Amino acid sequence: MIKTDILIIGAGPTGLFAVFEAGLLKLKCHLIDALPQPGGQCSEIYPKKPIYDIPAYPEILAGDLTTKLLEQIASFQPGFTLGERAETIEKLEDDTFIVTTNKGTKHHAPIIAIAGGLGSFEPRKPPIPNIANFEDSGVEYIIRDPEMYRNKKVVIAGGGDSALDWAIFLTDVAAEVTLVHRRNEFRGALDSVDKVQELKNAGKINMITPAEVTEVLGDKKVTGVSITKNGEEEIILDVDHFIPLFGLSPKLGPIANWGLDIEKNAIKVNNALDYQTNIPGIYAIGDVNTYPGKLKLILCGFHEATLMCQSAYKRIHPNKKYVMKYTTVGGVEGFDGTKKEAPKAVVKKIE
Repeated sequence: MIKTDILIIGAGPTGLFAVFEAGLLKLKCHLIDALPQPGGQCSEIYPKKPIYDIPAYPEILAGDLTTKLLEQIASFQPGFTLGERAETIEKLEDDTFIVTTNKGTKHHAPIIAIAGGLGSFEPRKPPIPNIANFEDSGVEYIIRDPEMYRNKKVVIAGGGDSALDWAIFLTDVAAEVTLVHRRNEFRGALDSVDKVQELKNAGKINMITPAEVTEVLGDKKVTGVSITKNGEEEIILDVDHFIPLFGLSPKLGPIANWGLDIEKNAIKVNNALDYQTNIPGIYAIGDVNTYPGKLKLILCGFHEATLMCQSAYKRIHPNKKYVMKYTTVGGVEGFDGTKKEAPKAVVKKIE
């Protein structure tokens, strides 16, 4: 039986940052994740994808963000149960919980923080009859390492943020990038749409709209694609890789059966207080939750994790009065176990 103060289900960026905020309150954390490594989608799906909305980082790769978060929480020595899925939950008479994984590992904690991101997910695949024959042989639904496309001819299909962002990114990597979308209008961020238009005008991206890839060509490996434009014109392109980016189909998995209030595949929480669910002691933070005005941003997950930890402290220590101190005042335990004191103010006389 693994015992901890806060059991965090999901080791993505929000779950990892919750460890830091809990550590400031002297609360121990243990994380469960079905993936074999921490980082969630940032490490499993797009480690080389740049992220632009992390404070103080004009741009940071998703994998590097995971590395930084792990460095930040190292001194708090969180525990990890990786490669296992949280399967069942049992509430005990003392209002604590036991969570058991699909491999039978039991965890005991007074606080559960569900930080499962979009939950378990699988890519949405286009209805191309022979596409399954080329999966992992030139057809990829997720870009994990952009270097595999170095000096290759690539066709990306899709019209959302992921398709636009990767089309932009791969112009500096691939020999040729073609973006195919079934409409003339794109539904991604306006900045990304403008950037793609600039790259198209500069001859760095080929854009085919309105169009769809209708067939993948090749024997055992992709050698080309057949594209239908305007519903009738057929275009044959020689390519090395076809990357359909139509998003992910998220599923909550076993968590959906825990008696939580669910709305559109997300867990309803009280955002007016502390992101607690309808079951006292169980919180949901990050992309897995929903409330009026919810934004699915890593930045927002960090904020939710902070308030959740404050509430968790009060539940665990109802008779203790906690006075919040800024880290610049109280310091933070250093990575080497020593305390990093804030620098003392220097008063200089003006001559």
